[in-house]
Amino acid sequence: MFSITVRDHVMVAHSFRGEVFGPAQRLHGATFLVDATFRRSELDADNIVVDIGKATEELKAVLADLNYRNLDDVPEFAGINTSTEFLAKVIADRLAGRVHAGALGEGARGLEGLTVSLHESHVAWASYERAL
Repeated sequence: MFSITVRDHVMVAHSFRGEVFGPAQRLHGATFLVDATFRRSELDADNIVVDIGKATEELKAVLADLNYRNLDDVPEFAGINTSTEFLAKVIADRLAGRVHAGALGEGARGLEGLTVSLHESHVAWASYERAL
């Protein structure tokens, strides 16, 4: 399996409900380093997994919708704990939509999988992996 990974970051604010979250129940900020890894078993006609430039642009565009936002105020996330794991899935699903819409080019239609990892720090991160 071949893969390429592009990286960006996003800064959000949010709070959680539930005793399991301890002090994170209060409003707090988070800066996530975001990796998006695209996979395919065979390279495309240009011998690449996907156009890295387009993948970088589309990741940036997906993150722009979340960046500098208080996620508690986003209607789509009302009543949802926007955990790192949850956000990894949201970002992966939005990127997958862009792949299917052709935003990463025709060659990207041969992609088979996508993993999005959100790094909370140098010692902790969460990922979501999905088929394309």
